[in-house]
Amino acid sequence: MLISTLRLAAAILSTAAITWAGDPVVGTWKLNLSKSKFSPGPAPRESTRSYEAHAQGIKVTVRTIQADGHAFTILITANYDGKDYPVVGSPDYDAIELKRISERASESTLLHGDKVGAAARREISPDGKTMTITYRTPRGYDHSVDNHAVYDKEE
Repeated sequence: MLISTLRLAAAILSTAAITWAGDPVVGTWKLNLSKSKFSPGPAPRESTRSYEAHAQGIKVTVRTIQADGHAFTILITANYDGKDYPVVGSPDYDAIELKRISERASESTLLHGDKVGAAARREISPDGKTMTITYRTPRGYDHSVDNHAVYDKEE
């Protein structure tokens, strides 16, 4: 009985790993400044996003150097289930909710406390080489942000 249970658990974990490994966002992405638009700006000097399959969903590491040289790293481990997950290292947000829209697209809501701070949509191109993230603050928010960031997948 114990061996059957262990085999079943191993099969479930293997299937989950294969499913997440097939997620086209998994990998490392570098910001392409020439294709991106940051309003109001300024654009960061550079940004790299790494996505890894994780037992609880997806693990994200975002390393950014701002225009003024200030660097920070954001860490997120979340699932695409619309529930709140902690955001570590962000100067603006402390939680995120992720939802999968399609195989190549997802939407997120970024929160500070119980207040919605921004909404983002991430989409991977059909060839899997480009990721576009649109990021907007809600109407009536303290400051208006409307960013269109384009990332190239590193080989």
